[in-house]
Formats: sequence, structure tokens, C-alpha cells
Amino acid sequence: MSPDAIQIAGALIFAIAILHTFSTGVFEKLAIMNPANAGAWRLLTEVETVFGVWAVVFVLFIALHSGSEKAAHYLQSLEYKEPMFVFVIMVMAASRPIIQFSAQIVRVVSFLLPISKPVAVYFTIMFVTPLLSSFITEPAAMTLAALMLKERYYSKNISSRLMYVTIGCLFVNVSIGGTLTNFAAPPVLMVAREWKWDSLFMLTNFGWRSAIAVCFNAAVVTLLFRKELGRVVLAPAKEADRVPLGMMLVHLFLLFVIVCFAHDPPVFVGAFLLFMFVASAYPRHQDRLILREGLMVACFLAGLVTLGGQQGWWLTKLFASMDAASIYYGATALTAVTDNAALTFLGTQVPGLSDEFKYALVSGAVTGGGLTVIANAPNPAGMSILKGSFKGGSVSPLWLFLSAALPTVAAIIAFRFL
Repeated sequence: MSPDAIQIAGALIFAIAILHTFSTGVFEKLAIMNPANAGAWRLLTEVETVFGVWAVVFVLFIALHSGSEKAAHYLQSLEYKEPMFVFVIMVMAASRPIIQFSAQIVRVVSFLLPISKPVAVYFTIMFVTPLLSSFITEPAAMTLAALMLKERYYSKNISSRLMYVTIGCLFVNVSIGGTLTNFAAPPVLMVAREWKWDSLFMLTNFGWRSAIAVCFNAAVVTLLFRKELGRVVLAPAKEADRVPLGMMLVHLFLLFVIVCFAHDPPVFVGAFLLFMFVASAYPRHQDRLILREGLMVACFLAGLVTLGGQQGWWLTKLFASMDAASIYYGATALTAVTDNAALTFLGTQVPGLSDEFKYALVSGAVTGGGLTVIANAPNPAGMSILKGSFKGGSVSPLWLFLSAALPTVAAIIAFRFL
């Protein structure tokens, strides 16, 4: 079927939004040149707002072209559970009790490694935390890893080279590290029920390969920068800031409920409201809740869902012309310019796919999940936490891509040749 005007407009606006993410520096210059409207221009430099802004433009186009009822009907036809869930899990996972619990895991594992503490902690964050994403979900793991990296390393004036290599490796490791189970990675969630993939299937077909690639990537980065990492001074946590065990258990229980009911907004939103009640009642056991950062990421994902709903007409045709080998590399490349969960979801709309084709599509989608900020749903969460440490308060899309390239090659070897 030939695309209609709305589908064509959706594809064009989607392409413009992608170009916008690579051109945020232009808007920063406009903010400097036009101080009176600097706030608006700087808002457009935020990668997290890009797809939200262009999604609004697209909805306005639908309203002008086909009427407001058509625009409202289109929005009602979309599924916004993922943006809601990512907001909730990101804020919850960044609470002080959860951070301290995760830090204890990192501390225990790093203590067992026969290397200097700063190097051991760094390796553990880059290796263990991405694998935890298979159990606490990728957005939560990304948030935890980014916060620990920011506190322990990015705030210590490490080199820009190390910062870029770290964020590139982290994005790749989290993208592939969530494939040990069938409920934690967004691109897997999109297909698991339709294709009847359980956690045992994920572990035996994806998980062990992911674990090898994650360990290899973390080890290589740690080895390359061991001298610089060894010079970092890690400050011990203050005793006055430590969270009581009971408070930590309450937070872990609420996090468990949110993860278990990730597909039921009334339940996970209710659990989040209980969390907010506890956080408000015991502020001495909390740091600043990252509500703004969470809302920005949710805006990004909601915009991606709104625009992504109009990309099926060309992606489906593309899938039909590919075999299993080409779909793997094609999915890896396409993931760099579209969310990998949207890509795998479109795969469920194509009937008669072979098991080999399904494996190639999903493994390709998670392989390319670290190449850009829009490639994987949790990436904006990590970006929003770490970008303030980079020069100019922003991360170069080109340097991010280059930094993630070698870890992506390791993932390709794991999924295609092991």
C-alpha cells in the first residue's frame, strides 16, 4: 500500500527530529546570540526534548490536515506505558536507599577483585550493573550505573576521553545486558509474549552471549584506563547519610512491585505514589529526587512513540526484502536512528518470520542500542545524569557513536559468531 500524507509527514518529521539531535550545538549558539529568548533556545538543545517538540508539530499537522478528532484518535491509539514506567523506575531507582543497596553489591564484588579499589569499583559498575538490568530493568540499571559513575568518577575531573569511552561502553552493555530475562529489556518486552519467549529461552539463546560481551567490554575499558582510574580517590560514604535497613527494605519492596507490574500503570503508579509518600515522610533518608530528569526522559520517549507509530510503512517493506543475516546488521544500523523497541515491535507485525529471522532481529536491535542516545529507551536516562560533566554540558553525538563502536563490535562477535 502506498503511504498517505500523514504517514509521509510522519516520516519526514521523524527524519528532521533525528537531524535535530545531531544539531543541538546550533541552538546553543542561537541562545548566546539571542539572550532574550535564551531559555527557549536552550530547551531545544536538550536531546530529551527533541522528539517531544517534533511530536507536537506532527500532531498539529494531523489536526490541520484531518481535523482535531483525527489527531485525538491517533494519540488514543498509541501505547504510552513505557514512558510512564521509565519515569517511575528512574526516579525510584535514583533514591538514596536503592543507590546505597546497589553500592553495597558493587562494594562486595569489587572487594573480591585483586586490583586497586578505584579500578575494581569501576570494572564492577561497568560489568555487574548492566547485568542487573535483566532483573531490575534496563532503565533502573542505567540510572544506578550513571549515578554511581557520576559520583565516583565523573565528578573527579577525569579526562574527556575516559568520559566518552565510559558512556559509550555503558550504553552498549546495558542494551545487551538486559537480555538474560524476558521482561527487562524494552526490545525484548515487545516480542516476548507474541513469540512465546520465556526467560529460560532468553538465557540460553541471548543471555550467556550478552554476559561474555559485557564482561569483555568492561575489562577492555578498565585495562586501557587503569592508570587514570588508579589515581581517582574514592571518598567513603558518610555514616550520617547511611539509610536504615528497614527503610532500604521498604524501597526494595516497592521497586519489586513496580518491576513485576511494569505493564499495569494503575499498579506501578500506585506503588510510585506510596514511594513518594515515604520519601516525603522521611526526607532525611533521601537526596533530591530526579523528577525533572525523569520527566525529560519520559517526554523523549513519549515523542518517540508518537512519531514512531508512523514509521511502519517503510520499515515493514524493508524487513520483507531481507534475510536473517542482513536483518541482523540492518537492525543494528537502523537502531542507531530509531528506538530498538519500536523496531522489534514492527517485527511482530510481519507474519511468517522464521526463528532465525526473529533471533537476528532482536539481537541486532540490542547490539546497536548504544550507538546513539535514541537507540535504546534507557539511554536518555544515562545521558541526563552524566551530560553535565562533559564540556559545555552536552555529549557530542559523533563522539558517543565512535566511543560505542568497538563495544558494539564485541557484541556483534558474541551474537553472530559464538
